[in-house]
Parts: sequence; structure tokens; C-alpha cells
Amino acid sequence: MRFAQPYMLLLTIPVLLGVVLAARGNLGGRAAALFSSLDLLGRGHRGVRFMVMDALRVLALLALVVALARPQSGHRDIIRSSEGVDVMLVLDTSTSMQAEDIQPGNRLMAARMVAKRFVENRPFDRTGLVVFASQSFTQCPLTLDHGVLIALIDAVHFGMVDDGTAIGVGLANAVSRLKESPAKSRVAVLLTDGRNNMGSIDPLTAARVAETFKIKVYTVGVGVEGMALYPIDDPVFGRRYERIESDVDEVTLKKIAAITGGKYYRATSGKALTAIYDEINRLEKSKIDEKMTIEYNDLGSVLCAAALCLVGLEQLLRLTLGVKVP
Repeated sequence: MRFAQPYMLLLTIPVLLGVVLAARGNLGGRAAALFSSLDLLGRGHRGVRFMVMDALRVLALLALVVALARPQSGHRDIIRSSEGVDVMLVLDTSTSMQAEDIQPGNRLMAARMVAKRFVENRPFDRTGLVVFASQSFTQCPLTLDHGVLIALIDAVHFGMVDDGTAIGVGLANAVSRLKESPAKSRVAVLLTDGRNNMGSIDPLTAARVAETFKIKVYTVGVGVEGMALYPIDDPVFGRRYERIESDVDEVTLKKIAAITGGKYYRATSGKALTAIYDEINRLEKSKIDEKMTIEYNDLGSVLCAAALCLVGLEQLLRLTLGVKVP
């Protein structure tokens, strides 16, 4: 709320001064005849009625004064412009991701959980998802519709493609999605628990292509050091567990990160994996500019209408209840 012409409020001084003078008996008229008691005429409350009518007139004058000051109510709009970051998440879905050393659940379940949180924390950035095993495909292209993306992350499961670990092909797929992006910053976050053993593209070759297009790659190796429990579903005896050795190719993942200007992380627990994605989120934060605009609506017409109603009510009361005795 503001007043476009606040100096008009000074007119309230003569109005209030008039009220004070009237209260002291310096203003106003007298009836033509005096009576010792108005109750004899059945009009004992006449003084109170005139006070009410005078009050209505004063309120009408004050409403007009405030209307002349042009009160305005404001409606605030905030426009956000984002110097965004385009991010492709690259997720390993090979069967080794079933190992249950990263909670909750297994490696893939934990990776899906932190990926969804990562997306939710970046509402102004386009984000997409590439999955890979022996081959790679785009589960979701770059999008600002994060509700759809999160649903597609939930839909990632084992067996979407044949088993294997084609790190190079998965990274190359993400690069092909990012290379034409107009965003100032383009990032890929590659998560895997193994080493490249499938595909026609070497991971370091894909990294050099990413570097050519100025795409930064953060690599995440997931899995405990040493042995991890791996579930096997036996049709006869049901589920049992075997111990398998974690086989994260840290050397290659570190080289990919170094070539592209990114960083390598090792996640040996669900908590560590969450912290890694939180750090990447901070490192690649978008620049958000806010522009605030305020649209004002003039309330003067409302007050003028209120003043008119008050004057009308005051006149009606004078004609019906405030007739003076001659």
C-alpha cells in the first residue's frame, strides 16, 4: 500500500479542526424553539441521532481526502532469469549394480534415490538421463519437466538392455545430447560400479570428445572396497547371496574427470553417495537473477463510492429521523 499524492492528506487537518470546533459548540445551528425537555415531544434520543449523522458526514469527508491522496495497493511479480546448467545423468544398469553394499536396497536403488534428489534441487536447470549396460540409450532427453524425469528415473531397472558395462558408449551418448545445448555450462555425471568391457567406443575417447565440446564430466565409482554381497535368485532354493569383488576402474574414471575438468568420487555407502551428489550440485550451481516488478491498483474510486454512500445515508437519516421542530 502506498499514496501517490500523500500531501493531500494534509486536508485532514481542517476537517478534524472543524470537528473539534463543532464539538465545542462553535459551529452548527439551533432549533427555532427551546424546550425544557425533548422527551415531551417523544424525541429524547435526538442529540444522539444528530451525533451519528454528523459522524457520517465527517467520515465521508475523510474518505474523500484519502481518495484525493490516491491510495494504491501493489501486486508484486518476481521474474527469475537463470544462467542455467544443462546436466545429463549417466547411470550404469549392469547386473553388478544389484550388489547390496550401498543402502537403501542395492547400488542401483541408491543411485536412483540420489539422482531424484539431485534433480529436485535444480529446478531451473534442464536435466536428462542416459542409461547403459552393454549398450546405451536415452531414458529422458534434457527437460525442465522434472516430474516426468523423476518418474523415468524410477522406471530404470535391470534388464533394460543386455548385461555388460559400456562406459564409453554411455558417455558418448550423453555428449551427443549435450553438444548442441546453448547452455553456458554443460555437465555429465557418470555413475558406474565397474570397468568398460563392452561397446565400440573407448571411455577416454568419449572423454576427449566431451572436452572438445567443453562438457565437464564428474565420475562416480560406487561400491565398497573389497567384497560385496550379491543376490542370486535360485528357482529351487530361493534367494541366496554370494560375495563378489568390487571392480571399479578408478584409474579410467579419474582420467575421464581430469580430461574434461571434472572430478572423480568414490562412494562406499549410501550416505557418501548422497554427499557426492550434493557437492556436485553446489559446484555446478546455476546463476539466478531476480527482477521484481510491482503493479499498483488505484483505490481512490472505492473510497469515493464509500464517501457517496456515507453522504447518502446521512441525508436519509436527516430526512427521516433528524427533522427539527420549528
